[in-house]
Amino acid sequence: MKLWLALAILATAVLAAVSLFVGVSDVSLSALLAGTASPQAQLVLVASRVPRTVALILAGSGMAVCGTLMQMIMRNRFVDPSTAGTVEAARFGMLMVLIFAPGLPLVAKMLVAAAFALAGTFILLLILKQVPLRTPVLVPLIGIMLGAVINAALLFIAYRYDLTQSVLAWTMGDFSTVLRGRYEILWVAFALTIAAYVAADQFTVAGLGESFATNLGLNYRRAMALGLTLVAMVTASVVVTVGVALFLGLIVPNLVSLIAGDNLRRTLPWTAVGGAALLLACDLVGRLIIPPYEIPVGTVLGVIGPIAFLFLVLRRGARVA
Repeated sequence: MKLWLALAILATAVLAAVSLFVGVSDVSLSALLAGTASPQAQLVLVASRVPRTVALILAGSGMAVCGTLMQMIMRNRFVDPSTAGTVEAARFGMLMVLIFAPGLPLVAKMLVAAAFALAGTFILLLILKQVPLRTPVLVPLIGIMLGAVINAALLFIAYRYDLTQSVLAWTMGDFSTVLRGRYEILWVAFALTIAAYVAADQFTVAGLGESFATNLGLNYRRAMALGLTLVAMVTASVVVTVGVALFLGLIVPNLVSLIAGDNLRRTLPWTAVGGAALLLACDLVGRLIIPPYEIPVGTVLGVIGPIAFLFLVLRRGARVA
């Protein structure tokens, strides 16, 4: 298993290396090694390509781990931040900041978005308590409907304040605008991803259900609060920086679970690496499909995600937590 993980990390590193040299601006590896690269090429590499690649890795790994945490806490394989109203609530928080406190620093904006994301997730949990769940598919469907309600309110308010264009920009998951000095908040997502790995055993036990977890001595409510807080903050940091990466937290955790099981101590490294690799691959596809123009990562994932969701729903014998 460690050998396969090492190979996965190597494949992700290869994708990251390719990402550094793909784009409209000509940045040549041979010229860089020979010391003949132009100052413009060196500037593009340092100020744009490297930050963009690092942002893709941090956002991909963080959102994939978020999906895993939500699925374990809510005991449903079809849930992730984009199907639980979490992303829409974070965007609503960003809109409130733009209207009432546009001068807040980026960290403060992230905290406000995280608070709204956490509130949106708790609203979903309250709704689920009132609905008889006869099939696991109902949970993401209710989450998607809640997200649609939040999104409708968001667009209405944005239209009234002439902020529609800003709001739509958060739906793209566009990494083309990532530059040095404008992505560093994503290191917060990385730190929270590490925190999730440290507490992985608690989340694994919590995924067994409240009664079972309590009998094993786990404070179930505290574990849930910790997990949802981590999800909200990572989601907010990604939304604030690059927008929405739809379905990433749905695709990768389910694929990893099929291969490696449900022990988070073992699967979270796989999930983080898989999320980074998928986002890097989608970004490369977006850059290469219609050069010199780019298709945002969110659009590419928006095509892959529904297909993956249908596959998970229709797959015979699909395991759900």
